[in-house]
Amino acid sequence: MARHLRSVSFPSNRHSNEIEIEDELHSLEASIASPSATIEAISDGLRRLGDVYSHIEEIIQLPNNQVCSIQQRHMLDKEMESSLELIDLCSTMQENFAELKTIIQDLQSVLRRGADSNTQAKIQPYISLVKKAQKQFKKISKKTAFEKECKLARLLMKARMIAFSLLDSTLCLLSKQVVMPKRSLVSKAFQKRRVAVCEEEQLQVLECIVGDLEDGAENLFRRMIQCRVALLNIFSS
Repeated sequence: MARHLRSVSFPSNRHSNEIEIEDELHSLEASIASPSATIEAISDGLRRLGDVYSHIEEIIQLPNNQVCSIQQRHMLDKEMESSLELIDLCSTMQENFAELKTIIQDLQSVLRRGADSNTQAKIQPYISLVKKAQKQFKKISKKTAFEKECKLARLLMKARMIAFSLLDSTLCLLSKQVVMPKRSLVSKAFQKRRVAVCEEEQLQVLECIVGDLEDGAENLFRRMIQCRVALLNIFSS
């Protein structure tokens, strides 16, 4: 079911703002690394990271950031180039989540009709799509060098790496929904008909979660684009 998640609020002072952003990024990093991380927590993380990008944009637009040294501009330019992969990936993930939601709806329809023989055929596209999305991550270089001389570039790099981790963790957790023995939806889908109602309810929950992930990816994509535009405005001034 849809969750109403908090929006991160940062103070207006630039120095305090940067510290709060760094603290939030560290918190997100810890959440991803936690062995008990859930899909809901990752969805929350996508929304929180979207808020972080929004506040980084506010820092970019401060008057004292409108003039950059040649070295700082070079660092920011490199980061903008690196972020293109993430922006493209985020757009692709939105499409993947939308397609997963459709597959889950089809599976719900199969369970309502009691057509158990068609369940595996409907589950296979889910598995295939998650595996396809996971392969996309292997093609992306996650190497980076954190620049000490430009704090803004460092914040953007850190946010980018966390975004990669969040999206990657999302796929790992979604894959477990269909392959984990005894606790997964797939293994339960072939149990006796008397649990069909329970299975349909579980799929409804999963559908809402995937919908939240889709919204989170869309929000993150939009905020990253806004940050990119703000940086381009500095470069063109």
